[in-house]
Amino acid sequence: MIEKLVSLWYTLLATIWDILPIVAILVGSQVLILRRKIAHLPRVLVGLMFVLFGLTFFLEGLEHALFPLGKLMAQQLTDPGFLGLTAANAEVDWREFGWIYLFAFALGFSTAIAEPSLLAVSMKASQVSGGTIQAGKLRIAVALGAAIGIALGSFRVITGIPLHYFLIPAYVLVLIQTWFAPRPIIGLAYDSGGVTTSTVTVPLVAALGLGLSSHIPGRDPLMDGFGLIAFTCMFPIMTVMGYAQISQWAARRAAARPA
Repeated sequence: MIEKLVSLWYTLLATIWDILPIVAILVGSQVLILRRKIAHLPRVLVGLMFVLFGLTFFLEGLEHALFPLGKLMAQQLTDPGFLGLTAANAEVDWREFGWIYLFAFALGFSTAIAEPSLLAVSMKASQVSGGTIQAGKLRIAVALGAAIGIALGSFRVITGIPLHYFLIPAYVLVLIQTWFAPRPIIGLAYDSGGVTTSTVTVPLVAALGLGLSSHIPGRDPLMDGFGLIAFTCMFPIMTVMGYAQISQWAARRAAARPA
């Protein structure tokens, strides 16, 4: 019990240390540059306390729950006995790793849905758009992109295909989608790709990539274990713009129908 309290205390101190520069910049800009008082100061202080304690408990929960669970699942799914691999069997057939792809897809979807940053962005997008952009549908579109990206990234680790063979066509496709996508959604789509790689997603996805590359014969953790985060960033951009394009097409089709 004492060890847990000590760990919680150190996490709180680390959270304060991380947030302190942000608070200093915001307060300094408000007081020293704009020379205006902070409106509703008691409410701001109470909100800041909620942020500090919320982040502390959140990080502590990740450290003692999600991180060990994700690491354990990655180790079990990449265990040579589970995969049926031996030292003599250095030839890897990507078709025998169906459970890996399914787990990667589920991991990507669940971690993206659970990202606090994605929740905040989707709520703000819904408020700014007056409800035109629905927060729930936006989160699902981003989560599907993250799930597809991590599953495809796991396929890359298993097959050993170079990373740029996937990323270059993906960037080209994003540029093409950017040209045809509705203008209001482009910035949101690019931001949605960034918010998926935050507190929840990065450690679990990195653990999966390193676990795969460590247990599959012929793979190097340094060369093949990293790169899943790039897939996690890229594919939500595609799915969000694709969702906007499909919605726009459906709206035009509905408007063109005779009454």
